[in-house]
Amino acid sequence: MPYGKYKGRFMIDLPEYYIVWYRNKGFPKGQIGEMLATVYELKLNGLEDLVRNIQKQLFK
Repeated sequence: MPYGKYKGRFMIDLPEYYIVWYRNKGFPKGQIGEMLATVYELKLNGLEDLVRNIQKQLFK
């Protein structure tokens, strides 16, 4: 996340309530908003492990 309370964290690691708050408020325009919307869909559908497995492969 490039700004705010969670600056420096991977978006997939943001708490679910924070992503839902953004969803209700409206995602920002541009690439960050698209990425947050994607993270929302991943979390909503229980697909976080897909991203976590990729992280493990990249950062081992």
